[in-house]
Amino acid sequence: MSTIVIRQGLVVGEHTSGVADVLIVDGRVADVAAVIDAPSDAHEVDARDCWVGPGFVDLHTHLREPGRESAETIESGARAGALGGYCALVAMPNTEPALDSVALVSFVLERGARTPLDIAVAGAITIGRRGESLAPLAEMAALGVRLFTDDGIGVQDPSMMRRALTYAKPLGVRLAQHCEDERLAAGGTMNEGSLSGSLGLIGRPALAEELMVQRDIELVRLTGSPLHFLHLSTRRSLEMVLRARDEGLPVSFEVAPHHFTLDESACSSYDPVFKVHPPLRSPGDVEALRQSLCDGVIDAVATDHAPHAPELKDLAFDEAPAGMLGLEHAASLTFEALGASADPGVFFAVLSRGPARIAQLRREDGRVRHSAHGGAMAVGDDANVTVFDPGCHWSVDRTTLASRSMNTPYDGRPMVGRVRATIAKGRLVVDEGLLT
Repeated sequence: MSTIVIRQGLVVGEHTSGVADVLIVDGRVADVAAVIDAPSDAHEVDARDCWVGPGFVDLHTHLREPGRESAETIESGARAGALGGYCALVAMPNTEPALDSVALVSFVLERGARTPLDIAVAGAITIGRRGESLAPLAEMAALGVRLFTDDGIGVQDPSMMRRALTYAKPLGVRLAQHCEDERLAAGGTMNEGSLSGSLGLIGRPALAEELMVQRDIELVRLTGSPLHFLHLSTRRSLEMVLRARDEGLPVSFEVAPHHFTLDESACSSYDPVFKVHPPLRSPGDVEALRQSLCDGVIDAVATDHAPHAPELKDLAFDEAPAGMLGLEHAASLTFEALGASADPGVFFAVLSRGPARIAQLRREDGRVRHSAHGGAMAVGDDANVTVFDPGCHWSVDRTTLASRSMNTPYDGRPMVGRVRATIAKGRLVVDEGLLT
């Protein structure tokens, strides 16, 4: 591997930060010091006025392969992720067919190994994500799968969810839940309220999410098994999970950038690019999520990157599939939401360290603790590093995105803050904002 030196960025450790050089040799952080005399053949990354921290980890990426390669592939998704500063992506199982077997998980892992990033897999909780019988969790766990979910619909039957939590606990894995009661949300296309009524669109009530959150907190209390809540979108959901966490229950949660930057009013255009499940919520919910982010109580920001082929997103609002792109602008939106006095420690906590912990992408080797992802920016860490320029001004252009799809709700939106460099598995894969 080549030698890389990152010059004079603000190196963001777990507890302290300071301007320094970072030397990377043979895939590891070899030195962090005020000034490093690097070898003459080292590739230098100018990080002046930038933040240097552990590479981002996305807990929630839809890579679509197998089955919907016209929208995205593992390779194209990895390129988009690298440009967004991600060094690891967790591939969701709602592919066609669902990732519910050793063969399919192995397929994604093998394809992922061809990319510059680490591609982890979230296996399905139930066969076919149908909620009827458990998938072979132990067999998939033996391949290294540490997160399981039926994302896209959630496990509707509480007895099945209880059984899954009970089965998962001794395996040392974590289940993740898409919280929407489908009987309450059925047919809904946007947040239920006065606006949905005036637009003539069927609503998905906040209660559909909040009832399942409440139900699953109680199931965690009963079983003692850890559970991760996907893309929470309402103030009440957030409050319930925070209380449960404060009680000591093994729960964690993520929020998606679109839920703390966009509200239901965006749907007034009837543009399906704003259709997502759970839906964009009320301004009060958006403000609650944003404030929680600024307060540093959110475990993770996850993109819920959901590419769709253009012809599908061109359908009428109530007929188009739900979902939007996220990988290439999630960091900028997170920085924007944190505000002018953004804390770089919180920034890397929600984009890297928290997600790595939840996905179990941190590890201990012998007596020397180091991290595969979400590291401390210390000597010995695996070299998964992101250089983020908080002063960069740019605009989203859907035609230049690395994804195979273009369904971003931020097309033309001015942004502040952008990834300058991504070093994944010791390799410089993005430099000066461009793929190498």
